[in-house]
Amino acid sequence: MKKLCILPMALLLSNLLLAQQKDYSKDVQSTDAIITALYEVISGEAGESRDWNRFKNLFTSDARLIPTSKNKDAKISYASMTPADYIQMFESRITTGFYERELNRLTDAYGTIVHVFSTYETRESKGGPVTNRGINSIQLLKTHERYYIMNIFWCGENTGFLLPEHYMKGRIE
Repeated sequence: MKKLCILPMALLLSNLLLAQQKDYSKDVQSTDAIITALYEVISGEAGESRDWNRFKNLFTSDARLIPTSKNKDAKISYASMTPADYIQMFESRITTGFYERELNRLTDAYGTIVHVFSTYETRESKGGPVTNRGINSIQLLKTHERYYIMNIFWCGENTGFLLPEHYMKGRIE
């Protein structure tokens, strides 16, 4: 009987060790890599687990995610979340599939600062209709070792603002 209990525990521990040993270093080596990893990690089918360790690895310890929205009085409001808050919100509210894809990017950099305006679209299934579009304003910290996301501040067209054409030029396909 003891042998039967040991086997499942050993498998569980080996799976945990493998999960902890994942190497996310390629995700943070360039602006392209970190933005690609961000979109990949949050996208997937309903009920499909996301790699939240990969997600957390993209951010500084005090990073913020700041969505804008309209409140019940149609006034613009915002929320400010940590990556952990975002994970909790995502897991409790996203009951359908969620795919976010970058359409275009405008990047400006100076020294340790990189600012990315990333135009996106969302869908509830990989090939389904577009449910929203908007812009992620992403601030990155560039160190000698890697890039980190400091902030993501976003606005979707569902707040009543249509995307200007200059944010759609040079679409990424």
